[in-house]
Order: sequence, then C-alpha cells, then structure tokens
Amino acid sequence: MLEPLAIEVVPLSQFTRDAVAETGLTFVENAIIKARHAAKVAQLPAIADDSGLQVDALHGAPGIYSARYAGEHASDADNLRKLLAVLAGRPAAERIGRYCCALAYMRWEHDPFPLLSQATWEGRIAATPRGSGGFGYDPIFELPERAITVAELPAAQKNLLSHRGQALRGLVAQLEKEVTGDWISVTGSEP
Repeated sequence: MLEPLAIEVVPLSQFTRDAVAETGLTFVENAIIKARHAAKVAQLPAIADDSGLQVDALHGAPGIYSARYAGEHASDADNLRKLLAVLAGRPAAERIGRYCCALAYMRWEHDPFPLLSQATWEGRIAATPRGSGGFGYDPIFELPERAITVAELPAAQKNLLSHRGQALRGLVAQLEKEVTGDWISVTGSEP
C-alpha cells in the first residue's frame, strides 16, 4: 500500500532489538511512543501501530493490554483462554467487541504534528475458537454478518477488512496529500 508513494518499509529490527515501554493509556499514545522511538533510533520517518481488542461487557478490556492480558509473558493461546473464561456463560448480546488500531507516522523524533489514523473492526466474541488462520484473538473474533471468525477468513480478505488495513488506508490517504502538496499550511501572520 505504501509502494505507490515510493516509501520503502524497513523493519526496526534492522536498527535495534530494543523495544520501547508502552506506557501510554490509549492505543494512540502507544503508537506515538513506538513511532517516536523508531524515528529516533533509525533517524528516519517511522510508522508504528498499537492494536488490540476491546470488549464492551469488560469496559474495554483487554484493550491496550491485549497482548499481555493473561500476564507479561503470556502466549496468544493463554490470552484467548483467559478471555473465554471471563466471558463464560454470557449471552451473545454481551459479547460485543471490536479490534482497534491506531497508526502514527512521525517525520522525525520530535515531530509535533504526527499523522494519525485510527480504525475499528466490529464483531463478537465466539464461545469457542474456530479456524486456523490469523493470530491472537482471531479464532474467537466472530464476524456476525458472515457467521465466521477472523481465523476462518482467507488472509487477503482479512487484510481488506481488518482494523489495520482500514487504518493503513487512512494513513496512506494522508500521506498522499502530504506528498502531492494538497495540504494547506498556515504559519505566522500576514505582513
């Protein structure tokens, strides 16, 4: 998706193996923290995301803690089992949730106006896992209108529908405006 903009994507692992602490209280804050860290380490513009699952009946949990819901070193399977245990016995109407993604683009480390794009993917938490594709909560994240879980979707279809795909398309639209100069910038005052 970034190729038409002549943006080469290079993983942060080519510059460092050190991760930055995700100390934000929202997906947006964590995406900015990670993008700022990447821009600093690489001395290049950086894109970072923070994503997770929110369940309405759990007041948004696991939220920003989705990857470590069952503990700091928990596996995807551990997190999935914990969520199913917490929701055990709840009817489908109380199992509504969404995948959330926040993307941040930092032109440089101290960029005061990063580009941000957010998206959600609505669904419901299934009572039992189904499917072998994807990762994380995909085997229990059900798309009610299709009666399948994300783990049952072909990868190309998942990329088209997903919260990350939506957020990336939103970011690309902003980057296209920036690259083509369609943005109007007002600084200072007129003489």
